[in-house]
This record gives sequence, structure tokens and C-alpha cells, in this order.
Amino acid sequence: MADRIAVFMPSLAGGGAERVMANLVTGLVERGVEVDMVLARAEGVYLRDLPAQVRVVDLGARRVMTGLGPLMGYLKKTRPRVLLSSQNHANVVALLARRLAGVDTRVVISEHTNLSRSARNAARLGDRLMPFFVKRFYPWSDEIVAVSRGVADSLSALTGLAPDRIRVIYNPVVTPRLLKDIEDAPGHGWLTGAGVAVVIGVGRLSPEKDFRTLIDAFAQARRERDIKLIILGEGDDRPALERRVERLGLAPHVDMPGFVANPMAWMARSSVFVLSSQWEGLSNVIIEALACGVPVVSTDCPSGPAEILDNGTYGELVAVGDVPALARAILGALDRPKDPEVLRERAGQFSVDRITREYMKVLLGAVE
Repeated sequence: MADRIAVFMPSLAGGGAERVMANLVTGLVERGVEVDMVLARAEGVYLRDLPAQVRVVDLGARRVMTGLGPLMGYLKKTRPRVLLSSQNHANVVALLARRLAGVDTRVVISEHTNLSRSARNAARLGDRLMPFFVKRFYPWSDEIVAVSRGVADSLSALTGLAPDRIRVIYNPVVTPRLLKDIEDAPGHGWLTGAGVAVVIGVGRLSPEKDFRTLIDAFAQARRERDIKLIILGEGDDRPALERRVERLGLAPHVDMPGFVANPMAWMARSSVFVLSSQWEGLSNVIIEALACGVPVVSTDCPSGPAEILDNGTYGELVAVGDVPALARAILGALDRPKDPEVLRERAGQFSVDRITREYMKVLLGAVE
């Protein structure tokens, strides 16, 4: 078991961090690495995406913290060469488990969140206190990976960790399956009829995604051009957003179908993708839109969009919450779209093949 890598997460339920770690595990297995997927709860839609060679270890814990004891037992018994954990609460548990188990397993932690922003806006006390735990325990790690330079800078400022203590490795987003998903038909009339310009947003219907700003900007842009808006995703903000659409008289022009299994097919046939977030960790969905060759408009929020779009080279950036600027950028992207091939080439920088090679260097010191 000396060369086995363990990847520890709460579960593989639907979410950006879960999806990218499933992609990474696939990339590692394709390079001959033995991987244990260690989950507090062995559940989630991305379980089915794991290669057959992956051993799934179910700690049987209702919460991540209650998985501490079972994770210690796993480490003592299996002694993997490296334990890679993802998401800050799981990272803290991984570091505690290694210390209490008394094993020599290296621990590499991956931070996906702009912690200062997410903690400040968190509803749960535990999430608001997370910066305290991160500052206390992250120095115990052998390596720290941040998914964007913005996340790394936030983490360094929050914890006092030296910037060179944190590596930036972007998410492995573009996979062969993703590229195949683009070819599917979305089955929505606005996306199959010729001549209908469709603006699309994708994400959880929650305050930090700020779809209200997108709806308001769309309303302004519609005064100058006949366009439609589709927002894919589900969340607690749905009632408020639906009321906003009704008040603005946009109901015939806005559709919110909820969660869809293959958003790639929808994005690929839209006219422009818009991200209106107040903050992000990296923003996988921008990368997916680029892979579709679709023009991108995004808020210049912390953190990730400006890095992905190279400060506006590959898409338009506007200030967070600036409705008129977002409306102008949408119209500009419709009138002067960027070359789809250039956008797809940029998305290739976030391929599972490229990013897995970077993780191999951190996890195993391997250089291909």
C-alpha cells in the first residue's frame, strides 16, 4: 500500500468541488496510480463517474467531524503514501486524523473557497468560525493547494501563511466526457430555433450567485434587443427570483428549468454565457462555457473569473453588482462575439490531462 493515494471528501454529492475531484481521481487512475476514495458518507451523483479501479471507502459518518475516528482507523490500517483532502472542514479533519493516528502519511489539502468571503456571509456558526480552524490546523499540512491565485491570496492573508507555502493548481474541468456532452441536444425551443439570441446563466440559486443582478441587466438589455434568458440551477432564491421576473414583466422571456443533467448542451447552443456572482473560488462554469466556444461575460469578482479570462482577453469583465455595465457587456458580446476556437483553446488550459500532471508533481513528485 506504500504507493497508494487516498482522497478524502465528505461525499460525492453534486457540487463543483466533488466533480473536479472525481475528474482528478480519474486522471490519476489513468496514469496507473492506486486510489482510495475515502468518503465520510459514500453517496452522491459522482460516485458513478469513478473508474472501476478506485476502491471506495465508506467511513459511515453522518457528518465530516464524526468521521474523525473512522479516518484515523483507516490511516492506521492502510497507511497510504499521501492523503489528499478537499473542502476546508474535511481538510481540518484530515490533518487532525493524521496527527492523532501517528502515521507518516503525507497530507495535501486543497482549498476551493475564497474563505474570507464565504465565512463572512455564512449562515451557520461552524462556517463562520472556519477561518479560526484553518489558521490553527492548515500549517500542519505538507502541501497546500489553492484552486486560484485569488483563493491563495485570501488564504494567505487570513492565516498568515507565507504565499510561497500555497501552490496554485487550477481545477481539472475539461474532460473527454464534457466535450462529448456538448454534442447532445438540449431539447428547449429557444435553443433549437434559428434567430433567437439566448443569454444563459448556470449555478446554484443562492445569494452569492446574484442572479437578481443578471435578471435586472437582462431587463435593460431587452430594451435594445429581442433576447431570451435561461437560468439553470436550483436553490433557495428561486421564489424571490421568480417574483422579480414577474414584477419586471419578463415571464415570457425568462425560463428557469431548474437542475439539468447536461448543462453543456444548453450552453453550447446559447448566444452568451453570463456569470453574475459576488464571489467564487475559481468558477468552473466559465471554463465550461469557454469549452463550448460561447462568449463569456462575468463580474470581476473575487476570485477566479479574471484569472480564467486573462483580465478580459477571453471574455468581458464588469464590476460586481453593476447592472448597467452588465447589460452593456451582454449586448457587446452578442454584437461582437469572440472567436469560438480561441475560447476553446483557452479552456484546454484547464483539461484533466494537464491538471492531473500538476497534481502528480505535488502528490508523488512525478514529472512526465
